[in-house]
Amino acid sequence: MSKAPKVSVNNTGAKGFFDRARERARKLDRTESLIPEIVIGFEDAADMVRVLSTERVRLLGAARKRPASVSELASTLKRDPRAVSRDVDLLESFGLLHSTYKANPGHGKRRVVQPSASRYKLVANI
Repeated sequence: MSKAPKVSVNNTGAKGFFDRARERARKLDRTESLIPEIVIGFEDAADMVRVLSTERVRLLGAARKRPASVSELASTLKRDPRAVSRDVDLLESFGLLHSTYKANPGHGKRRVVQPSASRYKLVANI
């Protein structure tokens, strides 16, 4: 994959899902190409805000600027590494980040965190 897909996070719920599916089906019927994208939908804006807290959005931004280890991210963000690791786990479960383990000579392995996209689009409808 040469280009990371666009990632959208919204709170349109099931209606938004079916609207996007219909639009994509129409494009395929017209033999138009589809742009790769990842859409994460929440039923409620409050749930979206709980998952995408201020600190987690800062974490996404830091990882987007430069893939780094959890300890490097914690240092950059001036946060506890365990809290950053928990946030990475949560954001990874939603597909917003991904991490790999790389050899760290003399110290075992280190977890390198990378963004799932070059850009994130956050939309909340209240």
